[in-house]
Amino acid sequence: MKTEIFPMGEEHLDSLAELEKICFSQPWSRQALADELENDSAFFFVAETDGEVSGYVGLIITAGQSYITNIAVFPKFRRMGIAKMLFERLFSIAEKCDLEFISLEVRPSNYNAISLYKSLGFEEIGLRKRFYRNPTEDALIMTKTFWRNGIYE
Repeated sequence: MKTEIFPMGEEHLDSLAELEKICFSQPWSRQALADELENDSAFFFVAETDGEVSGYVGLIITAGQSYITNIAVFPKFRRMGIAKMLFERLFSIAEKCDLEFISLEVRPSNYNAISLYKSLGFEEIGLRKRFYRNPTEDALIMTKTFWRNGIYE
């Protein structure tokens, strides 16, 4: 199987809206995804495996802050390194933009995601109480730091 990473385009939106419904209790709509195509502060990438949309990731950089808005992989494509490939694309953006860090939120009950994030260098830095709904749950805030003492890691 061959997986490639592309910038998100109009042609991906239907598949990504479906993926959102599968993965999240508060999914982004097709229109919300489409709006990001016009957002100069947004970097969204799609993984295609053998020509089929297999996952995606979104990064927003605004007011000196950078955070991952979405990361999702279709169930049949999980455990194939696709999420890691998507993160690596974001890390290359971080380097080009001289970002100090990237943050994300994750449900504390999502052990698989937390394990992946830690393996990629993210650290737990805080908690947002009652952040998620359906079911209500806190959000664990995780950050990957790129600059330490003026040195890019």
